[in-house]
Amino acid sequence: MAEGIVELTSAAWDNEVLQASGLVMVDFWAVWCGPCRMIAPTVEELAKEYAGKVKVGKLNTDENPDIASKYKIMGIPTIMFFKGGEKVDQVVGAVPKPQLKAKLDALLGS
Repeated sequence: MAEGIVELTSAAWDNEVLQASGLVMVDFWAVWCGPCRMIAPTVEELAKEYAGKVKVGKLNTDENPDIASKYKIMGIPTIMFFKGGEKVDQVVGAVPKPQLKAKLDALLGS
């Protein structure tokens, strides 16, 4: 995993995401997913830019199908935002970096 990104698993989900203080951005992805590979560098850049403000994690949907199912992930990449253990927003698809930055800034301000 890249610097500043937490590799999430079913076992660590509650501790890393639901019990985390502050904003958590989770990238749901899979190895075979082309758009997931396209958005990965953007997620890595955001993890560095928002270090100390936002926790960034990646969850492999093939290896953790129970979490993907729990959050009704129908298409990947899906990026979900959590605050206080609750899902507060999500984006589906390989979206441009400014769109993700706008979401993060809005959520950090709320």
